[in-house]
Amino acid sequence: MSEFDKHVQNHIKNEKPFNSIKPSEIDSTLSLSDSLLLKIIEKLPESQSNDVSLVCKRWLNLQGQRLRSLKLLDFDFLLSERLTTRFPNLTHVDLVNACMNPRVNSGILFCHKSISFHLSSESSNWEFLEENLLHSDVIDRGLRILSRESFDLLNLKVINASELGLLSLAGDCSDLQELELHKCNDNLLHGIAACKNLKGLRLVGSVDGLYSSSVSDIGLTFLAQGCRSLVKLELSGCEGSFDGIKAIGQCCEVLEELSICDHRMDDGWIAALSYFESLKILRISSCRKIDASPGPEKLLRSCPAMESLQLKRCCLNDKEGIKALFKVCDGATEVNIQDCWGLSDDCFSLAKAFRRVRFLSLEGCSILTTSGLESVILHWEELESMRVVSCKNIKDSEISAALSSLFSLLKELTWRPDTRSHLSSSLEGTGIGKRGSKFFKKR
Repeated sequence: MSEFDKHVQNHIKNEKPFNSIKPSEIDSTLSLSDSLLLKIIEKLPESQSNDVSLVCKRWLNLQGQRLRSLKLLDFDFLLSERLTTRFPNLTHVDLVNACMNPRVNSGILFCHKSISFHLSSESSNWEFLEENLLHSDVIDRGLRILSRESFDLLNLKVINASELGLLSLAGDCSDLQELELHKCNDNLLHGIAACKNLKGLRLVGSVDGLYSSSVSDIGLTFLAQGCRSLVKLELSGCEGSFDGIKAIGQCCEVLEELSICDHRMDDGWIAALSYFESLKILRISSCRKIDASPGPEKLLRSCPAMESLQLKRCCLNDKEGIKALFKVCDGATEVNIQDCWGLSDDCFSLAKAFRRVRFLSLEGCSILTTSGLESVILHWEELESMRVVSCKNIKDSEISAALSSLFSLLKELTWRPDTRSHLSSSLEGTGIGKRGSKFFKKR
């Protein structure tokens, strides 16, 4: 027998049998507690943190404990209670895309803002979303399971829920702070009063081409009386009128941000904004009209805390509505108008109502001219920063001496009204638009 063979035999004799080896001798991490191992995993680079779930079942479970936010695509995963078992510490859950019957073997993906789903090629009408939504009873059952196990839930997005589902959610998830309700209606909002700690709420009533649902003054009153601690509110595709908006202003005393999207409200609603004592930011987007008949001017009082008015993708050819809106928001220090059509010189002249604008941003206002812009901003004594982008009728060649002098006093200026504008390049090195401290650099 060679020396090598003797060495191998001695090694085999001294080798421990596999079944006598302690697990800790194979995997040293078994001696670490879950809490300590979680701290180690959290130190890993983000590119590697998800791969740890492939190591073993224990690490898979630990990775599930780390997850806080989830966008669910299969509602059965929630109904089987595997969601809350696999991810016990979720705080942000999006159920919207999971609330539809799945379309197997479909290569058509339909996307609309926060909603996306597979569409059958056999669909012949625009009611396919309503036809394929899970029944509200099924949604409510999922909400009961989620609320029973997810006591730390802070943010939830859901579609086609009912009042009962909302009540069960509010009963168990008392810390819920942000809620997004799609296909919302008055009956659903009857249960909103149970959500006492809500800080942010987004209501989506009707969406053209997808689904229709009605949120009227009745639902807005339920909302106002139940969610008095709201700080942010968005109403999208909602109906209502002066009375519903007034109720929100009177009851939600700490509301600071209000967003109105694609509204279907009756004329006269703008006057109700006067009742919002703490409102700082007003956003209006995707609206075909602002307010065709805002009512007597004596009802249009200023919002005392208003800081920012933001208009995006709206039709602004309604002179009476624009006049009323600018009157109510006349204390705003920031005015942002983006991709709005119908903003003529005549309509923009109403912006002289603003008393203390410091920052103006205009983008995609194609019919506003240089003289129309000049006639307004020369009246604003506190203007410090301005941004003009993609406004093709504002020309470098039409800049007057008075306007040029104003530019030299601005702390920050972005000037790209069209692709042929040469002012931006000619300003380099002159110091114009850079006077004083850096203003609004984080924009």
